[in-house]
Amino acid sequence: MAVDAAETVQVRSALVRLRRVTGLPVAFGGLVESGRPQIRISELSGTATTALSSLAVVSGSGLGGKVTALARPCAVTDYSASRQISHEYDAAVATEGLRSVLAVPVVVRRRVRGVLYGALRTAQPLGDRTLSAAVEAARDVEQALVARDEARSLLTAVREPSGPAGAAWEQVREAHGALRALAQRVEDVALRAELLDVCGRLAGAASPGSAVGNVGLSPREVDVLACVAVGSTNAAAAERLGLRPETVKGYLRSAMRKLGAHSRWEAVVAARRAGLLP
Repeated sequence: MAVDAAETVQVRSALVRLRRVTGLPVAFGGLVESGRPQIRISELSGTATTALSSLAVVSGSGLGGKVTALARPCAVTDYSASRQISHEYDAAVATEGLRSVLAVPVVVRRRVRGVLYGALRTAQPLGDRTLSAAVEAARDVEQALVARDEARSLLTAVREPSGPAGAAWEQVREAHGALRALAQRVEDVALRAELLDVCGRLAGAASPGSAVGNVGLSPREVDVLACVAVGSTNAAAAERLGLRPETVKGYLRSAMRKLGAHSRWEAVVAARRAGLLP
């Protein structure tokens, strides 16, 4: 899969957060290159040289390659002297003056899509707190990549010549609900807006002749109806959206009132007619 500019922005933001939370002086990382079993280091934060820039890290080689092959975090206290890794990239690491280095994988649907690194210029152990923060930074990137993948697949489904029909369109509706739920957990405001815009276009594509009705539904009310539309119970919708079941009930009642509906399904039908759901 090709690496686009928006995805590298997510890596860059994660590296900045990693340094801020841990105090590590250096962080760097990159994503898998399309069609190749290697990570291309594209983002640097806190580096003093360009030695690591555009470095291609092959699966199994060096610390990042080991992380890619194992799909789990690894760390070394003294990179050049470590017997836990191979040493194809020692020159670049030494030029930057790095000693203690950790690396964590970015894993999406059981496939490593990238690696984030954090490093010290001294040889000392990197504690559990630092490693946990690096893992959290990687999770942020994973979440963003999942959301973008969902958006791409939804737009592809809408553009299929066969049109929205039958079981295939039900799968699109399920993915639409999942995408809305993911969007609410994305911290990046611009990316969240982009994903919700995709959801809106998808909903409009289901009924090209309809216009979005002025029913005043809140984003969370639409999220709840998207879950109901694919058969989710209140409890299941709450789990997906990260809400309490009582809160889901409240949003659903409010949406039904605004739509003039007397049942959950009437509310879904009304929302579809208004162009709010696919």
